[in-house]
Amino acid sequence: MPTTSDQPHHAVHYVNRVGWLRAAVLGANDGIVSTASLMTGIAASGASGQSVLLSGIAALVAGAMSMAAGEYVSVSAQADTERADLAKEKKALVTQPDAEWAELRDIYVERGLAVELAGEVARQLMAADALGAHARDELGISEIATARPVQAAMASAASFAAGAAPPVLAAAILPGSGAVAGVVGLSLLCLVLLGHVGARLGGAKPARSIARTLFWGALAMAATAGAGHLFGAAI
Repeated sequence: MPTTSDQPHHAVHYVNRVGWLRAAVLGANDGIVSTASLMTGIAASGASGQSVLLSGIAALVAGAMSMAAGEYVSVSAQADTERADLAKEKKALVTQPDAEWAELRDIYVERGLAVELAGEVARQLMAADALGAHARDELGISEIATARPVQAAMASAASFAAGAAPPVLAAAILPGSGAVAGVVGLSLLCLVLLGHVGARLGGAKPARSIARTLFWGALAMAATAGAGHLFGAAI
C-alpha cells in the first residue's frame, strides 16, 4: 500500500547526465590512452627521456584541441539538423494542424493508449506547447538530448587534458630509467579510476567498466610500444 509523504519525490535519473558524461569519459579515456601510448612508443624506439616528455606535451595540446574541434563540428552538425527539423515541424503545425494532431495521436496509440484518450492527450499537449510535444514525441528531441556544441567541445578538451596530464607528469618527475614504467603504471591506474567513476556516475557496474577500459588501454599501449621498438630497431 503506497504511503504519502510531505516531502516531494524527486527521482535522480542517470540519463540526465548522458550528454556531458559521454564527452567527458571519451575525452579522458582518449587523453590517457593516446598520450601514454605515444610516449611508450617513443620510449620503446630508443628516444631520450626529453623526447618522450616533449612528445607527451605535444600530444596533450594537440589532442585537446583536436577533441574540442571534433566535438564542436560534429555536435554542431547535429544541432543544425535539429533546427531544420524543428523549422519544418513548426511550418507544418501552422499549415496542417489537424494532420499534425492525428500524427501525434497515432504515436500515443502505438504506445498503448486508447484512441479516444490518445486524441485527448494530443489535443491538450498541443494546446499547451504544440512544437514541444512534436519535438519530444515525434522527433525525439528533448531538453536532455538537445545538442550543445560549445558544452561538448569544452568538456572534451578539458577531459582530454585531464587524462593526458598524469602520463606527462610522470615523465617529467621520474628519472629517465623509471619514466616509462611510471607512465605505464600511472596511466593504467588512471584508467581503473576512470572506469570506476564513469560507471558510478552512469549507474552501471564498476567491474565491467573497469575491465573494458583497462583492457583496451593496455592493448593500445602494448601495440604502440611494440611498433616503436620495431621501427626503432630498424632505424
